[in-house]
Amino acid sequence: MTLLPSSARVPATIRRVSDEPFVPEDFTVPGGLTADEFRLTPLGPQHNVSDYAAWTASIDHIRATPGFDGSDWPHQMSLDDNRRDLERHAQDFAGRRGFTYTVLSTDDGDVIGCVYIYPPRGHKPGGTDGRRATVRSWVRADRPALDPVLHDAVLAWLERDWPFDSIEYAPRA
Repeated sequence: MTLLPSSARVPATIRRVSDEPFVPEDFTVPGGLTADEFRLTPLGPQHNVSDYAAWTASIDHIRATPGFDGSDWPHQMSLDDNRRDLERHAQDFAGRRGFTYTVLSTDDGDVIGCVYIYPPRGHKPGGTDGRRATVRSWVRADRPALDPVLHDAVLAWLERDWPFDSIEYAPRA
């Protein structure tokens, strides 16, 4: 497996993806990941209110997070627009075109971040250059110490349990 530096500047939240499945049809997509401080579960409209509260209170922090620098997300949007965005992520997940997980606190179940796993922009899933993934993650501004912990846990999970030949995921300091 090759770990590539993160170079794409378009966040998963506005990415247009191929209609082709991102992972093989016989691959069982993990339903999540549990660690000491957090658990990942597929993001959907049921997370709208707490997801919206998490990222809107952390815009500058997210923009400063490796992988989001230079992008135009996050940007202000309404709660209804956020719900539509979460519905699109859930549709991508169901269609196996991309996978977005919400990061929930194991203490209280509150949204504390997000992980996006998508094919690189312009990359045809399953193409001749291998199965590649672009990954981005963020945590709330009031949980900055969790960022490298989340990054390392997600990277190990992707390398262990997912069918990718290479992973582009901005390293943490």
